[in-house]
Amino acid sequence: MRKIILSVILITILVLTLFSTFILTAHPNPTKEVAFDTGDTAWMIVATALVLIMTPGLGFFYGGMVGKKNVISTMLQSFMAMIIVTVLWVVVAFGLSFGTSIGGIIGDPTSNLFFQGVGTKTAWGLAPTIPFMLFALFQAKFAIITPALITGAFAERIRFWAYLLFMVLFILLIYSPLCHMTWHPDGLFFKMGVLDFAGGTVVHMSAGWAALAGAMFLGKRKIQKVNPARITYVLLGTGLLWFGWFGFNAGSAMGANGLAVQALGTTTVAAAAAGMAWVFLDKILGHKLSAMGACIGAVVGLVAITPAAGFVSIPHAIFIGIFSSIVSNLVVSKFPKGKIDDALDVFACHGVGGMTGMLLTGVFASSSVNSAVTDQGLVFGETTLFLNQLTALVIVSIFAFTASYFLFFIVNKITPLRVSEDKEELGLDISQHGEFL
Repeated sequence: MRKIILSVILITILVLTLFSTFILTAHPNPTKEVAFDTGDTAWMIVATALVLIMTPGLGFFYGGMVGKKNVISTMLQSFMAMIIVTVLWVVVAFGLSFGTSIGGIIGDPTSNLFFQGVGTKTAWGLAPTIPFMLFALFQAKFAIITPALITGAFAERIRFWAYLLFMVLFILLIYSPLCHMTWHPDGLFFKMGVLDFAGGTVVHMSAGWAALAGAMFLGKRKIQKVNPARITYVLLGTGLLWFGWFGFNAGSAMGANGLAVQALGTTTVAAAAAGMAWVFLDKILGHKLSAMGACIGAVVGLVAITPAAGFVSIPHAIFIGIFSSIVSNLVVSKFPKGKIDDALDVFACHGVGGMTGMLLTGVFASSSVNSAVTDQGLVFGETTLFLNQLTALVIVSIFAFTASYFLFFIVNKITPLRVSEDKEELGLDISQHGEFL
């Protein structure tokens, strides 16, 4: 049956693309071409490439943490996100995310099927100085890394084909609505005044809650405590993530401008401050200063500053980095690992880090940093933004967790999610892919 389904998918895509001129709705060329800014365009091409490199960086980050017999499978889960989500984004998910709004919840997918109407001569309304296609491709990289982030929670025990099915459903039914509500001008959260500069709700909270749902649904690994296969991979992955994150956050300014520089600065200091806080707290609690701790701390800082990057000052970014690192470190240490096996602490780091960053955006967002901030944060004596951030946090948390758990349930009905105990003991590299280190 799987062979038939895969054959149908490939043939359908081949036919639709071959005859796209006749089958898909034609979009006339604009009568007036937009004069794009070459500097903005050049920067956003680079930023798009930077965000893409984060996903293989995540592969190294996660791959180094798992046991030796699961490294290839864990890394491949990130690489397959680049492959599957890219095609899915072009075919339908971009329209669901940024198409004409349907009730502020989801976009109309028919307007941009197979990137119809997504060209190089028009622009997205909120990114008027770069081609529309560049904006769409930049956003594709955000969609790619989100399901890849989830994989750390159910590492070492998921069947690969089941993961691919979950990833497709997650993008269509969870990521796309959140993206539309948060970043489309007619989206529910956007119109509420919720601020999310580069993905605190859309990427990190959705991934974090989905990770928790996955860890709960799949159950515990047979052997939970394993020695990391390659801590050097973790270091390399952290470097690639930090490097790519400049495109993630600074690129969300949608141009080579002062706001991009501000986001680059806040991203730099938040990551450094969080890494410092993590290893300091480890020492305070009686642990050794570890490479793993430094890497995890830096990534938590990157996560937490993401929603705030273009809205807060440098000193406040340092506070966000330190505070989020302490919170996530404590959650990791107190997380009920004996009951819930979130293998690589995705919820504690990405979910909690994203929520912390969203709330602190409501505390520190300043109109002096970004004129788009109409309601300032709590520290400036205003409460509207903080309450909006809190409301969005609650809604996204409930939606992302319950919807993800439901998707795991549905996928498990279609094809089993977990490998057998024998295959888990053998390792996913051999049992799922016939490869090994």
